Amino acid sequence: MDRIAEIFTNCAKENRSALILFVSAGYPDMAASEAAAELAIEQGADILELGVPFSDPIADGPVIAQASKVALANGINLAKVLQLAKRIRARHPKTGLILFSYLNVMYHYSLAKLTAKLSEIDMDGILAVDLPLEERDELSGLCRQNHLHLISLVTPATPEERVTRIMAGASGFLYYVSVRGVTGARKKLPSELKQSLDLLRSRTTLPVAVGFGISDGATAAELAPHADGIIVGSAFLEVIGDPGKAEKLLQDLRGGCQK
Repeated sequence: MDRIAEIFTNCAKENRSALILFVSAGYPDMAASEAAAELAIEQGADILELGVPFSDPIADGPVIAQASKVALANGINLAKVLQLAKRIRARHPKTGLILFSYLNVMYHYSLAKLTAKLSEIDMDGILAVDLPLEERDELSGLCRQNHLHLISLVTPATPEERVTRIMAGASGFLYYVSVRGVTGARKKLPSELKQSLDLLRSRTTLPVAVGFGISDGATAAELAPHADGIIVGSAFLEVIGDPGKAEKLLQDLRGGCQK
């Protein structure tokens, strides 16, 4: 059993959703983002998405977009994010590590070189947020060759026929985008979200994780019975400058993941 499958299997045995945290590498600087990753794992994060800064993010709201801007100003690039990933993996062999990036960055580095490097580091997969279904074969083939998961996204706007095609080539887990919009903490999520998650889970054997808009333990608790994983990004980034607040949020989220 691979690491991601084992994480979700263990979480199911513990009757909880996996806690998945997004960390923007290099924000507010590399040392701080590495400390944030350590804190997240210490407080129970099962999987980390390591975000590669990009100048023109299309799916990211103001918090993550600003984090990318700061990280780029700090000189953070994909090579440095991979170095960060290598350090985290050396300390945490059981934590899931997913590279979160846009295709432009990955193409510039070389998809073949990148997937080989991720395999060497012993990362678990890639989440290419702007990879269209019609263009995924090249990257999915390289991921298979290097024993990596290519995480697929489904949104409320994705037609059913397209959902079926996406699921057919998905691996690791499915990322369900909770809202029609960009990332960012929200006070209220769509009323039909739980039903949508239940339907998606009935159509696949893969774990389904939900992200975009989840900002506290109460929201996590509301969604945990309907999702195999809870993904949090912006809410965590907003408090990483205050370790006390960050720790409290993580504890709140971990408690909310219990079913």
